[in-house]
This record gives sequence, C-alpha cells and structure tokens, in this order.
Amino acid sequence: MRKYFVIFGFAAAMISASSVARAGTGGGSTSASSETSSARSVPTFTLDQAILTALQRNPALLNAEQEIKRTKGVIIEIRAQALPHITPAGTFEWTDPNLVGARILGGTTGTSTTPGTATTTGAASIVDPPPSQVKEPTGAALADPSPTPGVTNTQLSDISYSISVLGRQLVFNGTTWPSIRGTFFQRDSAYFAFRNTLDQVIATVKTQFYQIVVNKALIGVQEQSVHLLESQLKDQQNRFEAGTVPRFNVLQAEVALYNQIPQLITAQNNYRISKLVLAKTIGLDFNPLRGENPPLEVVGEMPYIPRTIALVDAIELGKQRRPFLKQARANVLNQIEQVHVALGQFFPTINTTGGGEWVSSPTNSSWHDISKGWIAQVQGSVPIWDSGEIWGRVKQQRALLSETKITYDDDVRQVELEVQQSYSNLQQNRELIQSQEKNVEQADEALRLAKARLDAGAGTQLDVLNAQVQLLTAQSTRLQALFGYNSALAEFDRVTGAQSTYTESFANDATGKPKSNLSK
Repeated sequence: MRKYFVIFGFAAAMISASSVARAGTGGGSTSASSETSSARSVPTFTLDQAILTALQRNPALLNAEQEIKRTKGVIIEIRAQALPHITPAGTFEWTDPNLVGARILGGTTGTSTTPGTATTTGAASIVDPPPSQVKEPTGAALADPSPTPGVTNTQLSDISYSISVLGRQLVFNGTTWPSIRGTFFQRDSAYFAFRNTLDQVIATVKTQFYQIVVNKALIGVQEQSVHLLESQLKDQQNRFEAGTVPRFNVLQAEVALYNQIPQLITAQNNYRISKLVLAKTIGLDFNPLRGENPPLEVVGEMPYIPRTIALVDAIELGKQRRPFLKQARANVLNQIEQVHVALGQFFPTINTTGGGEWVSSPTNSSWHDISKGWIAQVQGSVPIWDSGEIWGRVKQQRALLSETKITYDDDVRQVELEVQQSYSNLQQNRELIQSQEKNVEQADEALRLAKARLDAGAGTQLDVLNAQVQLLTAQSTRLQALFGYNSALAEFDRVTGAQSTYTESFANDATGKPKSNLSK
C-alpha cells in the first residue's frame, strides 16, 4: 500500500505544479515586502496587447524603422551634391623673428666716401652697391664726399594670414540626378521592408500566443488523463485487495500511470517555454526578482471562425498587397537608376566656384594693410578616353538590373507558393476540426461504457486503458487542429498582405518611371 501512496503523491505533486504554473506567481509569502510583491507581479496580455507591445519593442521592427531613417539620410547626402556648397577657410602663420632675417629682400642706406667703397649701417644687408667702373686720373683732386643712394632694407613680417569664403555649385553632370532618383527608391524599399517585417511580427505574435493557449489546454488534457489513471489504479488496487482481480491488473494500471506522467511533465515544460518565447518576441526584459515565475500570462482562447476563401482571388490579392513584392519592385527601379548613373559618366562635368579672399601684407600684419578681392572659376571635364572603364561599369549595372528583375519574377512565384501553402494548411486544419467535432464526445462515451462494462464484470481493464488513450488522442488532435487553423490563418493574412492596411500608387510597373505616394 505504501508503494501506491507514493505513486499517488507523485502524480498529485505534478498536477499541483502544473496548476501553479498556469496560475502565475500568486500572492507570495505573507512576510514579503510590498516592493518585492510588485516586482514579482506577472504582466497579463491579451492578443491585442501582445501585438501592440511587440510593435513598440520588437528589435526586428525597430531595426527596420532605423533603416528608413538611414535611407532618408542617404537622400539628404546625395541631394546635397546638386546644391551650393559654401566653405569659409583661413590660415594663420607665425615665424620666429630669427628666421625672418633670412627673408630680407634689400640692403641698407649708406654714404659713399671713397670710390668703390660704402659704409653700411646695418649688419643684415645682403645687397651692396656695385663698385664704380670709372678710373679717376692719378693725382687728381678728390671731390668732396657726397651721399649716394643705396638700397633700402625690406624685412618680412613674422605674422601672415589669409581668409577666404568660396562657394561651389554643380552646373551639370550625368550622375547626380539619377543618383537622387535612386535614393527615393531605396527609401521606398526600406519602407516596404518595414511593412513586411511588421506583418511578420504580427503573424509571429499570433502564432506564439495561440501556442501558449494550446499548451495550457494540453496540460489540462494530460491532467485529466492522469486523474483517470489514478482512479483506475486505485480501483484495481481495491479489487486486488478484495481478491477479485489478479495483481497483473494493478501492475498494468501502475505502468499506464507512470507512462502518462512524463507526457504531463513535457506539456508543462512546453507551456513554460512558449511563454519565454513570446516574452522575447514582444521585447520583455528578464526581471531577476521574478525568479522562476513566468515572464507573462495570457488571457484568451483559440476561436474557430470559418472563413470562405477563393484561392485565385487570394493569390491576386497577395500580388497586389504583399510588401515583399513591393520591396522587390522598388529594388528594380533603383537598379534602373544605377544604370543611368553609370551611363551618365560619359557626359561632361561642369562646376563653378566663386568667392572672396583676404590676404595679409607680407611686410605688415595690420588688418588695415591687407589685400582683398574676388575669385571666379568655371571648371569642366569630359572623359574622352578611359580605356573602357565607364563601359565596364555600365555592363556591371545592366547585369545587376537583370538579376533584380529575375529575383522579382521569382519573388512573384514565391508569393504564389506561400499563398497556396497557407490555403492548403487552412483546408487541412478545417477538415481536422470538422472530423474531431463529435469524435471527442464519442471517445468520452466509449470510456464511460468501458468503465461500466468493467464494473459489471463484462469488460476488461485493457478496454478501459484503450478507451482512455483514444480519448486523449481525440482531445489532443482537436486542440492541435484548432491551433493549426488559427496559426495558418495568421500566416494566410501575412502572405496576402491582409495583416495591415496601407495605400500607395505607382504610375507604371517595374520597367517604367514610378510616382510613388506612400501613406500609412
């Protein structure tokens, strides 16, 4: 008897643990502080609340949003190439006075007292007047000394500076305007990538939310099965003690109970893991104060709302609304402009530069003794011969354009495939639900009859165990079918672009020049 009490106690402990896991954290210890209790409180989410939280905190969605901002920065950068650039510049230089002496440009003023000689008054003179080439007669009287003009010393200033304000404007080239148009298509591509990520996040949250709901329901199914097997084991034990059944029946009931308990443990673990996965998707951080408590609780159920779907219409809807295709089309349009950029390198480039400049005097550092004036320049260049460099770039861009068009066509087929797969999954799970609507009731009735036959002595214990297995299978199949239908419906809405609603218009298809008007 003690052995069977141990079995009952272990099964009861597992069921109690599962109840605690589904109930959340509870009230906690009565001696815990109010702050600790608040920190350990488990947030509760409905499906809509989980989706809204994911839209605010999901990292993939936040990265996609930053990519849109990055492409806007690219637009500003490329557009600036066609706009004026005004650049002030200045230089300031100081030279040691000991080095300035080497820059003297002239000699000093002096008086010539003898022919061919001169008396200098400065030690730094490097230019002397040349000696006289005229010979005086011998014995002739010397004339009175008279001053002769000399070369004046000119010393450079030890401070020099210059200031300029120049403006540059692109007049013409063949690459800037196609590059600007291409940046707008890059922005559109990032925008559609954001929408595609948004639809993916919504579908993922729905699937993971329903996974928690079905795992919780599966725990209930496993608990019910364990309860039935416990009662069956207790009944067989009582019959064995009364001597009406052999010990084999007791062992058989015991083995069946022990085989069912691991399935309950697995269901409990799946339930815990599914909560952790959803918490990560919606961006919840780990709170150390919650300990082993779950990060969240969900409130909701899996509804079964049949939807009438026309496959052909769904495929066309997916082609029209799927952000994935619109992103691929924007990539094609961007690559067309990149071909134009490569071809534009054959055209000339013309730039103009103009502005003013202020330069200090080489001999005086005073601001009032500066030289100033205007500067104007027109510069142009034409690539007459580059040995095929530009043509090679054109061929590269045209090849990339062909690749993007091929990728776009394959993406169209991918959308068609995903819509058909989702439609097939919906059809499968709808048929499973319909097939299991009465099967659970019939399996439950079969188990009741098997127990009644066993009590009346007309049935066997094996019949009861088989009926229990069939009931468990029917309940699990129905729950899995409900989960499959709702998750397939979320995926179907994603692949057809029905998760969210936006408006945009294009003047032409992927081979023409579009005029996109994007609004959320």
